[in-house]
Amino acid sequence: MKSIHKKINTLFVVAIALSLALTSCSFDEQVDPNRPSLEGVLTGASVNQLNNLVVGVEATMRNGLGIQTTGSGTMARELYLFDADPRNTGDLLGADGATLDNNSFYSTAPWAGRYRAIKNANILLESVANTDAITDAQRSGYSGFAKTIIAHELIDVLKSYGRARIDVSDPDNLGPILEFDAALTAIRSLLDEALTDLNAAGGDFAFDLGGFAGFDSPSTFVEFNRAIAAVAALYASDFSGTMTALNASFLDLNGELTVGPKHVFSLGAGDITNDLFKITDNNGDQIIVHNSWINDAEAGDTRVTNKTSVRANATTQDGLTGSNQTELYETNVSPIDIIRNEELILIYAEAKIGMGSATDLTDAASALNVIRNAAGLGDTAAATAEDLTTEMLNQRRYSLWAENHRMFDLRRYNLSNTLPIDRAGDQIFNVFPTPLTENE
Repeated sequence: MKSIHKKINTLFVVAIALSLALTSCSFDEQVDPNRPSLEGVLTGASVNQLNNLVVGVEATMRNGLGIQTTGSGTMARELYLFDADPRNTGDLLGADGATLDNNSFYSTAPWAGRYRAIKNANILLESVANTDAITDAQRSGYSGFAKTIIAHELIDVLKSYGRARIDVSDPDNLGPILEFDAALTAIRSLLDEALTDLNAAGGDFAFDLGGFAGFDSPSTFVEFNRAIAAVAALYASDFSGTMTALNASFLDLNGELTVGPKHVFSLGAGDITNDLFKITDNNGDQIIVHNSWINDAEAGDTRVTNKTSVRANATTQDGLTGSNQTELYETNVSPIDIIRNEELILIYAEAKIGMGSATDLTDAASALNVIRNAAGLGDTAAATAEDLTTEMLNQRRYSLWAENHRMFDLRRYNLSNTLPIDRAGDQIFNVFPTPLTENE
C-alpha cells in the first residue's frame, strides 16, 4: 500500500510539472526532459507521457473545489466561511443589496478549475489519437476515461453556473456557451461515447489511478461512468434513463454508503491538501454550520454529530453567528467523495418518485429508509409523491451537506426562495455568474 501511494504522489508531482508546461502561452525550442513540450505530448507520446497526463487530469479535478463548495454552500445557507475575505459573508449572501461579481474568485476559480481538468483531458484525447505506442484497446481505455471525466466536470459547471461551454477542444475556436438543457444533452451523449470506448478497452487500463480504488479497470470504471450518466439523466428528468444507468452503476441498496471514487490528497511535494478541512475551534479560518441546518434536523440524526461539532465558544463575523463547525474531514489529507453509493441511493429514490407508480413510490420510500436508518432515524411516514419529494430533498440536505449539492437541488425544484434571510438586506442567489472573461 505504501508503495502505491508513493507512486501516485510521485506521479502527481510529474503531472503538475506537465500541466504547467501545457498551460504556458509560448514554448521554447529547447527540449527539457523534465518538463515535456506540448508538441512532444500531442504527437508520438510514450506510454509514460500518456500516464502522466492521466494523473494530471485526476489532479486538476480538485482545482477550485473548496471555493466552489463553500461558495455554493454559503448561497444555499448550509454554511458560512469565516475567514479574512469579506466577500464570503458579503457578496455571496447579497449583503445590503450587493450583487455577485463575475470577476471575483468565487465566480472565476470554480470555472477555471473545471475547465483546467477538461483541457488536460482533451490533450490526453488528442495525444492517444496520435501515437503508435499503445494498442487499440488501450487507446479506447484512455479515451473512455478522458470523456467520462470531461462529462463529470461539465455537470459540475452546469450545477454551479446553469450553463456550460461544451466544445473547448480547440482553444483558438471555442464553441458557444450552451444553456442548461442543450448542454446536458451533449454531456449525456459524451458519456455514452465514453461507455462505448470503455467496453472496447479490454480487461485492464494501461494506466494507474489515484482515487479510483475499486474502479480502476475498464469494467469497474464503467460503473463510475454509469453513475455519472444516472446523475445526468436525473437532471434531465429522464427517470427511466436514470434507472437504466443506475442498474449498470455501483448502486447497492444493501451496501456500504461510503463506496465510490474519491479525490485524494497528500503532503507530498507539489501536491495539495484538502482545503475543506478546518482545525477544530479555529477562529481565523473556519466553516461554520448554518444554524438552520442544526435547528431543522430530526432528533437523533447522527449526521449532525458526525459531520459537525459544537464549538467551545460561538463565533460571530459580519453580523453572522454560529455555534457549530465542520468536522466533515478528519485531516487535511482526508479524501473528498466524487460520488458515492449514498448519493446513488438518493438518486434511485428521486427517480422512483419521478416515475410515480404505486410500486415506484414504495421503492422510493424503502430507499429513503436505507438512508434514514443509517443516520439513526426510523422509517419515513411519507407515502405520496409530494411528501416523498420533500423527504428525499431533506435526506439529500443532510447526507450531502457541504458537498456542492444543496444550491442546485433548491434551484432545480424552484425552492430557493424558501431559504432563510440571515440579515436585513441580504438576498438569495442560486447560480454563479459566468466569468467576465467568458462573456460572448
